[in-house]
Amino acid sequence: MFGRSTLLAFTLFCVSCLQGRPFIPGENVRGDFSQIGELFLENHCVDCHDDETKEADLNLLDLGPVDEINAAVWKSVWSQVAMGEMPPPNKSQPKITERLKFSDWVVQELRKEMKEKGGFKANLDPKKANYLDHDLLFGELPNDIKLKPTSSPSRIWRITPQEHITRLNELINTEPAFNPAKPGVRTRGDFVPTNHGGELKLYFGTDRIIRWEGGTVAYQTAVKSVPVVLSSNRKHGFENYADFYSVNSSEATQILNKAEDILKYMAYGPMSLVEFPEQITDNPKTYDAIKPKEDLRGLPSAIVYNTKVVRPITPVYDLMRQEKFTEDSIRKTITFLFEALTFRPPSEKEVSEYLQIVNESIKKIGREDGAFMGLSSIFLDRDALFRPELAKEGKTDKHGRVMLQDWELGSAVNHALSYIRPDEKLRDAIEEGKMKTRSDVRREVSRMLDDDSIRKPRVLRFFRDFFDYDLSGYICKDQKALASTGTSARDNAYFRAMFDATASTDRLIELILAYDKDVLKELLTTQKVVYSGNDRSLFGRRYTKEEQKNAQEERKRAEELATLKIAEERKILTKEVNKLEAEANANESDKALQKTVASKQKELKALIKKMADKKRKAGSNINVNVEEANFSGKQIFARVSRRSFGNGSMKPERNLSTVPEGQRLGILTHPSWLVSHSDAMDNHAIHRGIWVRERLLGGGIPDVPITVDAQLPDEPGTTLRERMRVTREKYCWSCHEKMDPLGLPFEIYNHAGIYRTTEFEKPVDAKGEIIDSGDPSLDGPVANALEMIDKLAHSERVEQVFVRHAFRFWMGRNETLHDRPVLQAAHKAYRESGGSMKALILSLVTSDAFLFRKQNI
Repeated sequence: MFGRSTLLAFTLFCVSCLQGRPFIPGENVRGDFSQIGELFLENHCVDCHDDETKEADLNLLDLGPVDEINAAVWKSVWSQVAMGEMPPPNKSQPKITERLKFSDWVVQELRKEMKEKGGFKANLDPKKANYLDHDLLFGELPNDIKLKPTSSPSRIWRITPQEHITRLNELINTEPAFNPAKPGVRTRGDFVPTNHGGELKLYFGTDRIIRWEGGTVAYQTAVKSVPVVLSSNRKHGFENYADFYSVNSSEATQILNKAEDILKYMAYGPMSLVEFPEQITDNPKTYDAIKPKEDLRGLPSAIVYNTKVVRPITPVYDLMRQEKFTEDSIRKTITFLFEALTFRPPSEKEVSEYLQIVNESIKKIGREDGAFMGLSSIFLDRDALFRPELAKEGKTDKHGRVMLQDWELGSAVNHALSYIRPDEKLRDAIEEGKMKTRSDVRREVSRMLDDDSIRKPRVLRFFRDFFDYDLSGYICKDQKALASTGTSARDNAYFRAMFDATASTDRLIELILAYDKDVLKELLTTQKVVYSGNDRSLFGRRYTKEEQKNAQEERKRAEELATLKIAEERKILTKEVNKLEAEANANESDKALQKTVASKQKELKALIKKMADKKRKAGSNINVNVEEANFSGKQIFARVSRRSFGNGSMKPERNLSTVPEGQRLGILTHPSWLVSHSDAMDNHAIHRGIWVRERLLGGGIPDVPITVDAQLPDEPGTTLRERMRVTREKYCWSCHEKMDPLGLPFEIYNHAGIYRTTEFEKPVDAKGEIIDSGDPSLDGPVANALEMIDKLAHSERVEQVFVRHAFRFWMGRNETLHDRPVLQAAHKAYRESGGSMKALILSLVTSDAFLFRKQNI
């Protein structure tokens, strides 16, 4: 394949041709395999990957131009070169521009080859954004690299599950108004919470239910709901990228079916849900007169609604009260629904098109069904499912960019913060032509960020996606393994506690955001904790074996003390009963004696129960597994599920306190985060290490090779560190050295998030090391997670990486070198404002990357 003399001559020729020509990242790289790919491999790769050495069992001498067969190999080559992993540090390195050009060429070739085979988008994955060298964004840039003014591609985004459900919720439920005295409590505009099964569902009429039969599960079964129409399974990392989602036929069918249910509820209220008129009453006992005798649990007839109309009367309601529809009333209904679902008013053309659909549906299947069917089509409008940013209006500048205008710009600003339609001030600005410039955006975003009554769930969503602390309720724990941690494993108590913990972490983040100073540092190092009842043990310290023995003895003493008097009474009464029973057995005909025996036996039985209750109550106050956290503090409120989830609903009441001294430091040491980065049986030091490497240090981790069985040995009674010895084998360690030493410091917590000093009766080994961070002042050994977090929290590099992630979230794409000025300006705004999240967001959403669009070529 390679001819060295020919290549040398060709290399000299290429160098002479390219001298003085700057490299523009991302633009089409001119040159074929022999000119770009083969040349780079020969100069930097084949010494270790030829038919003799074959490092990692890879022979690049056999690698030809990119094709369908070798695409996987080329993808691996791209990732290793782009991350700077290859060539290895002990080999001569290509120039920065040479590395970038080769990486761009590989991506270019993979896109061409895979265009008709599903496409190549690996480079667009949020995790792959870290493949771009951090120092090129925030350090010196080589003189031979030329940057262009940035923009984002024209696109349409699929709205998120939370956003979609929140839009539909606005049509059928009334949410509480903002209460400044209880700023944490759920309010209109917040995202719809998941239920206790972790499902994201929208329930009909929750603001009118006054009675239900059966428990929580039966209630959730009985109440009609709209299941999420886009997968709500949370995975680690950012998910809301414009290139990731579309709408398939099954989703469209599901949306259409549920649209009719929503319209009927808007027209008839709970009458569209119930079986008996008596289920709509202000006196729940009215229903008892006609209630069926059979078991009602889980049946629609198990629900009673009040008669009060709590939602605004809409044109849908007015329309269905007419004996004969008028064109004007249908138009009003279409206009109302269109704006409610798309967040913008329809054009006259759009109204006319939907009017035609409704009228044709009425002709085909009748007045009522036809109206509902025709109006349902609006729920499938492009703008009801997507966020268009096509920039068809406006003038193209000299760089080929067009700035978003009017409704597109106003919608982009609204979506950056909110899940519900633009407020009146933003809507008026759009209608009055005052959403056309950067200063217009700055005015509206500043206003919205400063107004606490305007809910901004997208900001909280960023922190959920960044920290990944909201996954704890979805980690399916092994009951035996969970019980061994020292926490309760009964029924679903633990999983409910984890959903509670997520709500508490949400609230803590909001409190830090309200202060808005050194936000990232505070989140990483705060001693504050928002807690509920279960958190005293979760934030506690696991007892050693000796301490458990002492606690058990203390519990026994407490139980004996609590039942001392009753125990004496029981002895006396037991003797009396035994004596009477003997007399009764000898005198079976004595009815009075038999009656006395029965009475005394009943009295003894009640005394035994009373003793057991007192014993249990006294013992329950002493945790024999965990030294519970001594929390105390003022009451606050958290945003959780509403009362509609029955007796099992989470409570909004919380308290604000401080964590036990020397045991916790910031969100990464809270149970919500620790459990989210664990598995069914144990901690997951590898996942935790990957998180630190990617989210705080901005490093890249290669994908696991398909030839690797990424499993630790199953060795009960052995510590995780001991079982992870397999990752230190030569083939694995080149990657694992970047994550294992960052994850093992968290071993001071068990997989329920409880602090511990011993594991299997040995002192916990939580030593770790920060390696190859990109900041020499960070590198070095750490004693445990607290020491490591403290170092990272004071790092400027970590701050810059945080800004990179904020950019990805609000732009919906990976950063490129052309975004370098935007990122530096955003970091400057964050630093100069004293670590203000508001300043960071404002800088990002007034940047060229947010405002300008460019047609994809």
